[in-house]
Amino acid sequence: MTAPQRTTGGPHLKVHVPEELRLFLPSRLRTRADRAGGEGLDHPYDGTSSLGHVVQSLGVPLTEVSRLRVDGTEVPAAHRPADGAHIGLVPVPRPQPLPPGSPCPPRFLLDVHLGALARRLRLLGVDTAYRNDAHDAELVDRANAERRILLTRDRGLLRRRTLWLGAYVHGDAPDRQTADVLSRFDPPLAPWTRCPACNGPLEPVAKEEIADRLPPGTRRTYDTFTRCGHCARLYWPGAHHRRLAARVAAARGTDGRHPS
Repeated sequence: MTAPQRTTGGPHLKVHVPEELRLFLPSRLRTRADRAGGEGLDHPYDGTSSLGHVVQSLGVPLTEVSRLRVDGTEVPAAHRPADGAHIGLVPVPRPQPLPPGSPCPPRFLLDVHLGALARRLRLLGVDTAYRNDAHDAELVDRANAERRILLTRDRGLLRRRTLWLGAYVHGDAPDRQTADVLSRFDPPLAPWTRCPACNGPLEPVAKEEIADRLPPGTRRTYDTFTRCGHCARLYWPGAHHRRLAARVAAARGTDGRHPS
């Protein structure tokens, strides 16, 4: 099958968008890219815009691209290609290397639509900031100030030029989203060490110290407790523990019967 022909005059580029990145293209361009195959997507070019601008105008956030190539040579996002150049986009590798000076282990900030994912990551002991009322500008400012990786499904948010580092979260279900984040950034896991509600550290606490806060049935049945150092919430291996333990085992890539 041949690539679509030019429909307008003026400068054009041949943009090779790999399958992993085509989901970001508008549907009409995605169809054209699929039909073009190895020939590349024929795309009009104003002759002056940077390559980074061209890529993002197609809908692909630069956060999802590790390298840009022009006629086979790696170039920076500020490069201005010549008419007829072949543009190659290389997706970020997994796991993704972080910029020099990034916090280690990585820490994250999630947008307002990823509350369930925030709780999953905190359950696994991953430093995860989240507020359900944060505006886009506030998210970018906090991500930059605290050097947190901004996780979102909002492509426009990822295209903000001032954002130091972000990532698109694949999947609609929390399980799929969790697997995607762990695959991409490979953070060390420390389950049961962070508060799922506020991200604070969990510390063991003696039953006698918090007995007056426990429901009678819990006080009779359980002896092991932790308390959040920030919000003072209490946790114990209650009725939902088996379900939560299964999520931890799945995240670790185990079936729960063997230590990780």
